[in-house]
Amino acid sequence: MIQLIDLSHTIEDGMTTYKGLPAPIICDYLSREDSKQFYEAGTEFQIGKIEMVSNTGTYVDCPFHRYEDGDDLSQVELKRFAHLDGIVVHADFKNGIEIGKKYFEGLALKGKAVLINTNWSLHWRTEKYFENHPFLTEEAATYLRDQKVGFVGIDSHNIDDTRTKRRPAHTILLRAGILICEHMCNLGKLPEHFIFNAVPPKMKGVGTFPVRAYAEIPNA
Repeated sequence: MIQLIDLSHTIEDGMTTYKGLPAPIICDYLSREDSKQFYEAGTEFQIGKIEMVSNTGTYVDCPFHRYEDGDDLSQVELKRFAHLDGIVVHADFKNGIEIGKKYFEGLALKGKAVLINTNWSLHWRTEKYFENHPFLTEEAATYLRDQKVGFVGIDSHNIDDTRTKRRPAHTILLRAGILICEHMCNLGKLPEHFIFNAVPPKMKGVGTFPVRAYAEIPNA
């Protein structure tokens, strides 16, 4: 038996994930009432319609998001998203928003999904969430790349410092083929080690898409 911990935010109609990007529109394409004309009495269906940018909710970035020649979601192997050996690193925003390499030194990181718990997700769906959020420094991103991690996740608004136009963490990690997950939650509920999953749809020509990220925790 295993315990599952959901690490994803709920996507809702009108929800803003990133200022400047449109909120998702979630509605009926075919309502249950309208479906009655197509089926016998008592047999109704709903078909939903969703309009949204790919950077919505809790999502994964793959190399194509940053690089034209990078692998898109259809080209990244399934094993890169699923059943990963995970480790959580605690870097509470109250201790400073710059997450440097000191948080990762001395840890066995090769091949792991490294999830950074900043507790910034406490501000989700508030104005505070978008500004002065925790981020990974360029030095830390380089260190994670050199340690050959497989995946990096964070419960912050962006893995990079959005006060500038530079995006060194995205640039360094995605060039090395290291996947990124942003806007996570519940990372404070994780034990030190766990099995991690965050699988997006197999879509061609897309570099980012929402995931249902979760951790598997073996029961004692």
